[in-house]
Amino acid sequence: MQAVQDGARWMLRLDQGQDLFPTLSEFARSHGITAAAVVSGVGMLKDSTIGYWNGKEYARRQFPEPHEIVGLHGSIAEADGPSVHLHVSLSGPDHRVVGGHLLSGTVWVLGELLIDTFPGRTFGRPMDETLGLRKLDLEPGRALPP
Repeated sequence: MQAVQDGARWMLRLDQGQDLFPTLSEFARSHGITAAAVVSGVGMLKDSTIGYWNGKEYARRQFPEPHEIVGLHGSIAEADGPSVHLHVSLSGPDHRVVGGHLLSGTVWVLGELLIDTFPGRTFGRPMDETLGLRKLDLEPGRALPP
């Protein structure tokens, strides 16, 4: 992976074979990033799994063959280590686009990501028991209005 920083922004190039989530988690950990937006991403993924939240769980669909990343965005927060939340649109050889919550994926050929950080901040991702999901908390520890 290559990474270059300009102020609070980072541009990353991930290489073929890198597992997206562990690579981004290690990047965040090694640079002390606890609050960030994954603004955009392009490239290709293989062995990816996307999910659709049906209100109880993620209905999963696997894509073992390489697909182009048409769009990738999300956030990085802190939840006992880096917590990476991504959504993706993928296009296969038939040019059809599928998308949803990205659960896993391996970079195929390359991946290019723009990450915008919020220095001095930590985003949280506590579990919301009423939804059964972890929600982004922009100001952990601060009481929310009723």
